[in-house]
Amino acid sequence: MTARAPTESFFSRWQTLNDWLIKHRSIWQPAPFTELRPAWVESHPGLAQMIAGLTGDECAELDDEPQKLADIASRYVPDLALYAPLTDYPDLAPEYSDVLAATLPEVRATDMPGRKREQAGAFAAALKPLQQPILDWCCGKGHLARTLAAQSQNDVAGYEWNPELVAEGNRLAARFADAVQIDCQDVMAKDLPVPENVHGVALHACGDLHRQLLKRGVVAELPRLSVSPCCYHKTVEGIYTVLSESAATHEPKLVLDRSDLRLAVRETVTAPAGVRQQTKTLSQWRLGFDGLQRDLRGVDQYLPVPSYPPGLIQKGFPEFCHWVASEKQLCLPANTDFEFWLAYGVHRHREVRRYELIRHLFRRPLELWLVLDYAVYLEEQDYCVRLGRFCDRSLTPRNLLLDAVKKKGARGRLC
Repeated sequence: MTARAPTESFFSRWQTLNDWLIKHRSIWQPAPFTELRPAWVESHPGLAQMIAGLTGDECAELDDEPQKLADIASRYVPDLALYAPLTDYPDLAPEYSDVLAATLPEVRATDMPGRKREQAGAFAAALKPLQQPILDWCCGKGHLARTLAAQSQNDVAGYEWNPELVAEGNRLAARFADAVQIDCQDVMAKDLPVPENVHGVALHACGDLHRQLLKRGVVAELPRLSVSPCCYHKTVEGIYTVLSESAATHEPKLVLDRSDLRLAVRETVTAPAGVRQQTKTLSQWRLGFDGLQRDLRGVDQYLPVPSYPPGLIQKGFPEFCHWVASEKQLCLPANTDFEFWLAYGVHRHREVRRYELIRHLFRRPLELWLVLDYAVYLEEQDYCVRLGRFCDRSLTPRNLLLDAVKKKGARGRLC
């Protein structure tokens, strides 16, 4: 298939964002959790002094209001004033009454958490009218598929690799008489059958999974592709490869690894207070152990900590340190001052929290850099593309919708 030159809008926005991110990567690329003192603290002393004076409540407020933070930080890094125009995209969400009408009633949303139910309803409402049969990519139990089936006159199919979820999804569809059929399919398989003339959808499919839908959908010339991406870092590639030809040939190049991609989705606006507190405590412990292991080994370098058993947080900091030391084949001295290292961890967490605050300003720009590349790729393949927010950030930070309709071609489609 011959690639077609994209329209000016999406590529020009991607290009501007790309160059802006490259210019400021010394601020967002270093991870304060692993680096004791990011280099930008020396190059931007005014910014460092400003964040050092913030209270915990102010940090929380500014983390939830990135535009306000960008306005303040731009006094020290003028280019941060571009945050608003770089991240401002259309609101694609319909009226509340339309979203409510597209959301499955609770009595039909068996095994479907309330927030997921609302996200699926908002996504479905933003896609109307639904004009083709639908293929729900990586559909799990088919919650989105059943939501879409209630809004469509066409059949809805689902692909899911987990046989238990497939069985449960088909059971739910049968129970509520939904026109949904879920098949057990590995969407990453090379010989995956992709039906013709279907509307491919994916709500929060991770990394390579949603990218696979875009690539396979293009090859199959599907009439419509609608994706809300998530977890961009979940990829088999160590270094991210752009999809569009225009981005691939652009200079200078922005090179992202998994750690950089993970930054794009590091938001917890939907996490319960208890989860946030547990995350804070664990971070303090990890930083406390980091100081301990640097002192013990005589090596001023971060040592990655493995995933911890769920019940470990109930046993206290000393037990946490013993467990991590055992996992890393380290022997803790009998006279280890755990109170000292816990206090060190609490102090380091306060520092890291403030360094990360500035780094977090680049989360949405990084995400848009990725999704704009997808948009340019689809334009190159003769799709009309719209990109915007399908719901409020409070419902999910992953609220971008990439909606592409195939232009008129050999199969007679017109966007």
